[in-house]
Amino acid sequence: MIGRSKPKVILFDLLSALLDSWSLWDDIAGGEGPGRRWRMEYLKRTYATGAYVPYLDLVAESAEAGGLPRALAGELEARWDELAPWPGTGSVLRGLARNRPLGVVTNCSEVLGRRAAALLGAPFSAVVTAESAGFYKPDPRIYMAGVEALHAPPEEVLFVAGSPFDVVGAHAAGLPVVWHNPAQLTGGEAERVPIPVIEHLNQLRSLLA
Repeated sequence: MIGRSKPKVILFDLLSALLDSWSLWDDIAGGEGPGRRWRMEYLKRTYATGAYVPYLDLVAESAEAGGLPRALAGELEARWDELAPWPGTGSVLRGLARNRPLGVVTNCSEVLGRRAAALLGAPFSAVVTAESAGFYKPDPRIYMAGVEALHAPPEEVLFVAGSPFDVVGAHAAGLPVVWHNPAQLTGGEAERVPIPVIEHLNQLRSLLA
């Protein structure tokens, strides 16, 4: 069950729920092991940051904390357009957009957020970044900036999370949540949040039926 009523609009996390950013980070880091350590360090740091600071600074600090060169942040920026959608994501989004507005809320800079959203070829009505909102998730103000951009009351907005951190943040902000988890991440605190978990975005259609 999703919330108390059928959602009229959908907000998505971008870099984990819609795009397989994990594979690109792994490739830049030289393998899945260092790539996952780097990315999880980044997620922990970003979700503890609060007010916006330059996104690539956090990426560089996270690489260093994981025993990797800070210069990998620059390589990630240079290869940003190699981010690939999870299989079938583009067609699912275009189908969903025929019946309701869609938007994204993402923890990155304005320029990189819009570049990433454009890779999906979907008609998003709103692209909200941490830079434009002034805060990183899980601050409720960035989620609410997405809600306001879609001109809908929170109870009518479904948030599709891409990481356990996002599950907890969106739920705490008062939004109905589904976790799209194709990377098969472990839940942590998210396991205590009573929400549907899906491994393919196409499963969202049956939840909305």
